[in-house]
Amino acid sequence: MADVNKVVLAYSGGLDTSVILKWLQDTYNCEVVTFTADLGQGEEVEPARAKAQAMGVKEIYIDDLREEFVRDFVFPMFRANTVYEGEYLLGTSIARPLIAKRLIEIANETGADAISHGATGKGNDQVRFELGAYALKPGVKVIAPWREWDLMSREKLMDYAEKHAIPIERHGKKKSPYSMDANLLHISYEGGVLEDTWTEHEEDMWRWTVSPENAPDTPQYLELTYRKGDIVAIDGKEMTPATVLAELNRIGGEHGIGRLDIVENRFVGMKSRGCYETPGGTIMLKGHRAIESITLDREVAHLKDELMPKYASLIYNGFWWSPERTMLQQMIDASQANVNGVVRMKLYKGNVIIVGRKSDESLFDANIATFEEDGGAYNQQDAAGFIKLNALRMRIAANKGRKLI
Repeated sequence: MADVNKVVLAYSGGLDTSVILKWLQDTYNCEVVTFTADLGQGEEVEPARAKAQAMGVKEIYIDDLREEFVRDFVFPMFRANTVYEGEYLLGTSIARPLIAKRLIEIANETGADAISHGATGKGNDQVRFELGAYALKPGVKVIAPWREWDLMSREKLMDYAEKHAIPIERHGKKKSPYSMDANLLHISYEGGVLEDTWTEHEEDMWRWTVSPENAPDTPQYLELTYRKGDIVAIDGKEMTPATVLAELNRIGGEHGIGRLDIVENRFVGMKSRGCYETPGGTIMLKGHRAIESITLDREVAHLKDELMPKYASLIYNGFWWSPERTMLQQMIDASQANVNGVVRMKLYKGNVIIVGRKSDESLFDANIATFEEDGGAYNQQDAAGFIKLNALRMRIAANKGRKLI
């Protein structure tokens, strides 16, 4: 422990990381630098400064990373139509590589020889933070207090805070029954009644979305403008990446869009039930697939769909900074050169319904696809040879008496 002189702590100002701050000072006898990221979680981050100062921290970083988060992490992920295990839009997963990147940047700026985080030894986040850190600074020391100390309950953390005069309210504030994580892409909920997979989630749990039953009875139409696979305007109004996502969250939340209740497979081996609110992301995914449907070549689109589960697993498991994710990203980004145009959709009581799509790069040819006279654009007789050639191997097998069932 003597070789740690300065450590950069990912610091929220809450109970866990405030205890960690003091624990690091006492256990490692080191200087602590705090880093608080504003990723659009909807809570004030500035109070973390006063709490850190009260605990003797000299170097305090509070960074607004919302634009970088959406531009460099969320948007690239959505270009791949990324979904983990068929449902999860990776709201927590995609924020971790950015936090890891900033931790290492601050460590380099301040001359720190270690970083620290508040992720537990049961979850995915410890893997995501640390894989990112080692990829960006191979020699960095990582301190994960939850794997070292014996403060394994909230009550023990509160007792530690009281004993060491850490500014945390013990009474007068009702504890949320859920473990929550929020950023511009989503809010996640775990724990509490959700640990019983048969118990329905509570309606008052949700923060961003109205229930579909209480959503407006009148649908809302929305037009999304895409440029190289990214949304650049809503209803014709140009916006920055973070503003796009914030606005889609607002609109989607009003219409009850983006609620999810799933049991997922964590990288560490256990199953975990989680509920997620991702209104803007749900709209983005539907819109992106719609604009790709008219601008991507069939085989390119199908290849992307085949590779997407691998890409999703890399992000979920913490391999954003790996060479294989970078390689896949280059291929995905190359596919987006002609993914330009406008998607029109209807939002209604939890549903995102695509009603139109147009693009100057559209591969849809009405003259060929029509059910009416096509003027010879497509010779239907060509289909006979096409079918026979594709059936050849099956006809040979049948002639040999091979049974198919």
